[in-house]
Amino acid sequence: MLKKLVTVTRSGSIESEHYGVGAIVNSDGKILKEWGDSSQLIYPRSSLKPIQSLNLFKDGHIEKENLSEKQIAFSTSSHFAEDIHQELIEDWLKKLDINESKLACGEDWPWMLDNKFKAFGKYKKKRKIFHNCSGKHCAHLAVAIERGLDIEKYNSKDHLIQKELFNLIENLSENKLDQIGVDGCTLPNPLMPLNNFGYLMASFSDFKKLGNLGQVANKIYNSCVNQPDYAGGKESENSKLTKLLDKKVFFKNGAEGVFVAIIPDQKMSVVVKILDGNPRASSTAIAGMISELNIIDKTKLELFLNKSIANSIGETIGDINWVG
Repeated sequence: MLKKLVTVTRSGSIESEHYGVGAIVNSDGKILKEWGDSSQLIYPRSSLKPIQSLNLFKDGHIEKENLSEKQIAFSTSSHFAEDIHQELIEDWLKKLDINESKLACGEDWPWMLDNKFKAFGKYKKKRKIFHNCSGKHCAHLAVAIERGLDIEKYNSKDHLIQKELFNLIENLSENKLDQIGVDGCTLPNPLMPLNNFGYLMASFSDFKKLGNLGQVANKIYNSCVNQPDYAGGKESENSKLTKLLDKKVFFKNGAEGVFVAIIPDQKMSVVVKILDGNPRASSTAIAGMISELNIIDKTKLELFLNKSIANSIGETIGDINWVG
């Protein structure tokens, strides 16, 4: 069963509707609220990145290599390849003494138009460091090198790092992974029920319950809320939402309409999947679900709950609205 979560209006009439599923889940695995049938199978896509970073850093890599908060946040990012991101990854790769060709992600342009023009003028070609997942890939290479593991096939589901990730996901979500897909950046991505994914992310939020992993999760969380622009970008929806909630929540978006919110104070997560995959609806939906928790003045979320739509000359002619 799907739930209508977001509508799009034009000139006062509904033009489009976005259906999906969502859930609020605590670290005991209890579903506190549900929109639609939260047993819907999803690929978490990039919203899985905090867990991927937890897996990478679980054995003390942060301390061994003295990683900065910016590097840690960058490892979770779906970044826009702004100047700050380009500078960080080029410096990180230089310290690792490897070329960007070792990154398993594809070549791309920066996300924002002005940065695309700038990159084209300077390089005349796409680069791997511009890929929005290059931070995660750089962290994979760094950990593989530090552990003396193969760096040529770190993105294979048979690589030790990925096998450890699958075990971590199964343990924290109490869900057996039966199918492993391939993400857009070439790394493995598991198929799992949305509610189990919510449980996985709620487990991440409960630092005490995580035991030895709790300190690592806490560092990842604090790095992301302290350095939100490195966990996305100045114009990224997840970074904007994270800033808005003043370090109480870390938001992470994923492709195909997935969005998650991690809330340590409440030991819970909120997760949504828009079934048609449209990202314009997922940030509105996650903001709507967060608004029902009463952890922030709802008026502060208004720009996400009711996002205006403009025509080509800047006139407001409609809205994207939370209706769930």
